[in-house]
Amino acid sequence: MQIVTPVAAMQRLAGKWRRAGARIGLVPTMGYLHAGHLSLVQRARQAVGARGKVVVSIYVNPTQFAPTEDLARYPRDLKRDLKLCRAAGVDVVFTPGDAGMYPGRVTGGYSTYVVEEKLGRMMEGAARPAHFRGVTTVVAKLFNLVLPDVAVFGQKDFQQAAVVRRMVADLNFPVKIIVAPTLRQPDGLALSSRNKYLNPGQRGQAVILFCALQAAKKTVAKKSVSAARLKQQLQKMITAAPLARLDYLEFFDPQTLEPVSKVTPGVHMALAVYVGKTRLIDNAEL
Repeated sequence: MQIVTPVAAMQRLAGKWRRAGARIGLVPTMGYLHAGHLSLVQRARQAVGARGKVVVSIYVNPTQFAPTEDLARYPRDLKRDLKLCRAAGVDVVFTPGDAGMYPGRVTGGYSTYVVEEKLGRMMEGAARPAHFRGVTTVVAKLFNLVLPDVAVFGQKDFQQAAVVRRMVADLNFPVKIIVAPTLRQPDGLALSSRNKYLNPGQRGQAVILFCALQAAKKTVAKKSVSAARLKQQLQKMITAAPLARLDYLEFFDPQTLEPVSKVTPGVHMALAVYVGKTRLIDNAEL
């Protein structure tokens, strides 16, 4: 397994692979890897085959964090991540720094960003206005540097995957986007690097996100319901957990991400909940 840090070196290596006819799979991450990330690596390997190349990027992207968010304390453990990647059969771990990804940004010498203007407006985009501009910019840069045939994202970040898919279609990137299923703990909590922030009491109450999704599925399986009424019921359920504070809860069309007034099977639900000071997200098709 190779570890590559300079962006020019990554681009040269990817170009060499492409000229040799090798397929490339990319798994973009911010590190502090867990079993969910490793399932994405496995999916990338399936997509490119034994003779292909799988690249995991590890980069905590500053442009997708607001000044009040957890950029400085986002969990990092590169030594552990490299060990996991090696065991998973990754070919290259790409670990660029801010100077390589955003040259001159601190001094005002960087001013080019990629913005998706429709799918990123609601939910995470409304709660974190600069977030998706940072996501689309860094993913576009990774595509230019790694030159992947396929890129694998997790369904836990459903809206992010939808935004990236739209960017790929709109800007003609020759990259196939694969969205792999969310991995969960036995009690249903979605795997996330931010779960590290939770103390034992918070961890016990964090399952409320999954419980809300399951309650919505159960309701919709029996009948179509008013989105406003179901949202009210689930809000009451979530706020009954003393450490939980709802940020948003939405029912929407999975293709357009537009909100719906009636919730029926096939509609998607997403929510963000603060458990203590930790903000967790989850989603599911109902």
